[in-house]
Amino acid sequence: MASTYNELGIELMATGENAGTWGTKTNTNLDIIQQAIAGYVAQAVTDGGTTALTITDGSTSTSVARNIVIKLTGALTGTSTVTVPDSVEKLYIVENATTGSQTVTFKTASGTGVDFTSTGFKFLYSDGTNINEITLASPPGGSDTQIQFNSGGTSFGGSANLTWDGTNVTIDAEGAIRLGDNAGSAYVGLKAPTTITGDTAYTLTLPVATGSADQILVTDGSGNLSFTDNSGGTSWQAVKTTAFTAVAGEGYFINTTSGAITMTLPASPTLGDEVSFVDYAGTFDTNNLTIGRNSENIQGSAADLTVSVERAANTLVYTDGTQGWLLKAK
Repeated sequence: MASTYNELGIELMATGENAGTWGTKTNTNLDIIQQAIAGYVAQAVTDGGTTALTITDGSTSTSVARNIVIKLTGALTGTSTVTVPDSVEKLYIVENATTGSQTVTFKTASGTGVDFTSTGFKFLYSDGTNINEITLASPPGGSDTQIQFNSGGTSFGGSANLTWDGTNVTIDAEGAIRLGDNAGSAYVGLKAPTTITGDTAYTLTLPVATGSADQILVTDGSGNLSFTDNSGGTSWQAVKTTAFTAVAGEGYFINTTSGAITMTLPASPTLGDEVSFVDYAGTFDTNNLTIGRNSENIQGSAADLTVSVERAANTLVYTDGTQGWLLKAK
């Protein structure tokens, strides 16, 4: 009785056959089994035509259709078809790596199959007549619009108020973003107001850097945040008894008991910068305070300002290059 071959091309040796070559044929059979369960091949696809993959009895070299993993390659300009033999029941993992965005159909020679309309992988099986796709379970949660943590299709935390549109995470119903401390017992929260004026959504964009000490966040009116010096209040300094250069936003108690003092205004001021001063000992009338303009006008004049009034106290606020520094009160 002669040997026969099964659908994968494995030789089924009859009793008494293949004397002296039995070992070689057994090794070939083992190679065929390995190809069927772990084999990989890259196969160029005929552009606009049919690529017939075959299985050869007793051979691995010409049996592309026997490999479990088949990568389809090639630049396509038309719909193409790849076939495997009928009557072969096996699994296939097929990758469509072709270019050209053309449909590629993977099917049995006489039956139906599965279409690849984009690149990627499909898990397939042949039932001996047709090629069928094995539909894998959806990613955990089963939703592409909600952040998931399980496989039950519910949203994160069991609430539909937290969703994701592929770019943005949305927390509805005044939910807060909570940043917990190291112990996990407290947090800092940030949330939207109950009602947004005009029912118009907006986004605040944080600055690109951390800013400097004592600066505050401001908006440009379009939601872009930046750090700027805090000019909304006065930071009072210790008593000054010698000449100094003032800093915008600061106030100075100036003691001229021992002699006249010059306070030089800040360089390169901007609109709204303020500098305040107070006659600490009531001696400005005896030893004057000179306010150095530092290249900017004072009261519209390109001259330093002399303060000679006892107990004088005032604030200079910067306007522009024409008027320069102006006194808030006279």
